[in-house]
Amino acid sequence: MTYRRAPVKAPRLSGMALKAMVNTLERGGVGPALVDKLMRDSGIEQWRELSAGDAPPLQYPLPPGAPPAETQTPVEQAARAAAASPVTPKWETVAAFARAYRDGSADPVAVARKVHEAIERLDSGADRLGLFISRKPEEVLRAAEASAERLRAGAPLSVLDGVPVVIKDELDVAGFPTTLGTTFRTEPARTDSTVAARLKAAGALILGKANMQEIGINPIGLNPHHGVARNPWNRGHITGGSSSGSGAVVAAGLCPVSIGADGGGSIRIPAALCGIVGLKATWGRIPETGVPPLCWNVAHVGPLGLTVDDVAAAYALVAGADGHDVASRQQPAHHLSGLEDGALKGVRLGICTPYFEDAEPDVVARCREAVRALTDAGATVVELPAPDLNTILWTHSCIILSEMTEAMLPRLKAGASVFGLDSRTNLALGRHFRATDLIHALRHRHRLTRELLALMADVDVIVTPTTASTAPAIPEETLPAGESNLPVVDALMRFIRLANLTGCPALSVPAGFDRAGLPVGVHLMGRPYEEHLLLRLGRVVERAAEHRTPGIHVSVLP
Repeated sequence: MTYRRAPVKAPRLSGMALKAMVNTLERGGVGPALVDKLMRDSGIEQWRELSAGDAPPLQYPLPPGAPPAETQTPVEQAARAAAASPVTPKWETVAAFARAYRDGSADPVAVARKVHEAIERLDSGADRLGLFISRKPEEVLRAAEASAERLRAGAPLSVLDGVPVVIKDELDVAGFPTTLGTTFRTEPARTDSTVAARLKAAGALILGKANMQEIGINPIGLNPHHGVARNPWNRGHITGGSSSGSGAVVAAGLCPVSIGADGGGSIRIPAALCGIVGLKATWGRIPETGVPPLCWNVAHVGPLGLTVDDVAAAYALVAGADGHDVASRQQPAHHLSGLEDGALKGVRLGICTPYFEDAEPDVVARCREAVRALTDAGATVVELPAPDLNTILWTHSCIILSEMTEAMLPRLKAGASVFGLDSRTNLALGRHFRATDLIHALRHRHRLTRELLALMADVDVIVTPTTASTAPAIPEETLPAGESNLPVVDALMRFIRLANLTGCPALSVPAGFDRAGLPVGVHLMGRPYEEHLLLRLGRVVERAAEHRTPGIHVSVLP
């Protein structure tokens, strides 16, 4: 198949023009006709006519996975990841916190106070970074005091005991509303999500709920209600979304780990744009219990971190089956086999050259350097056929927008004006998909998964850039409502949709910087339940890449 990407046929809209278009889309009669034209112009009819072969519309198309090569408890795995982390004074990693707590040069209470002061400075006033939606500093201090007592007694709960962590406001944390970036979800959660509960059981200090794109429906990260999250590398640029605050808090130095959610790149995109690491694990690998439903078939929860080892430690503690989440029940035990092994002889990297190079020149150059680091370590490159981007685009769009629209339907019936203009645009498109479109999309999802798994019999990892551009500038003149800019959306999502559709794990790792000093991310996608291999390769890329400190950054350890 020849590589081709259809140009995006949509104007950039903001202000009154965007509002007028949204009002038209939502109006009876002319609205559906306009939506139909927009979708036909974008190629939906060709997709509707495309055969899915004999693929049924299965919800769970992944194979069961192989048993682990070794068995360790989650706490032991997390400690292993931290122990593997190099001692680098400038990096306040999970390992750095653990060492400082154990040698007495720092304690969780002092860290909690210093982090609170830093957040007050960075996230208030006219120059705020827009990092948080809600916090409870007094609760953090109490948790820090309990952690300090455990450490003094020599009985920490895990390597994350006393370490600051931030959670995207898409996961329940008891006592906090789970706003999903909206203003209408104000009822505090009564219980913790499974991920939050596992982090608390590990002793992590949950600093608060991170800002996010409204209902996670766009990868740009502009929120009309809680403000735009600004990139610590350049506050005039976006962090990416929808886990926008989750990416920025790590880059700014407030914590070595945060939690995001990823239905269409929402962990990996902010990781790439903020110069940190982001893991979208295999579908169901990390339970979604306590995460309000938005997009059942493509949703993932996962960690973002300062380094690969930070992400590995968090992954070890939050992954694993949960009886309350049907998607997580049937999986082999998670593990970190081979994490420290930097020799990659026998590892095959799949690359489709024209697809890989369909990005800004600086992005391609840095990602080529990442591939060189992998091949220098012994990996080999296998050329892959071109992906069918139009089928991937429409299959993903149909599933995620149909499911998000269904999830938000009660609020839409009460009045769409509670949503921002960008969300209303996407929800109007979601309401236009037919039942036959959704079944067609689920069949193609199964077919694409089957074809990808067959392709990966000959390669171990597929390598691309994470995003086709570095962080775009914030359109200041359009705030707070934001804009509709589909070419930017396409550049951010071009390489990441297939991992959501198939449920395969994927990791974004920093690969260096463009000429403007903005971070570049390289994307590694693997076979189901092989997160350990992605993390192993990610460590090789990380060691070879250039590292800098963002212009906006704090240090919370002595």
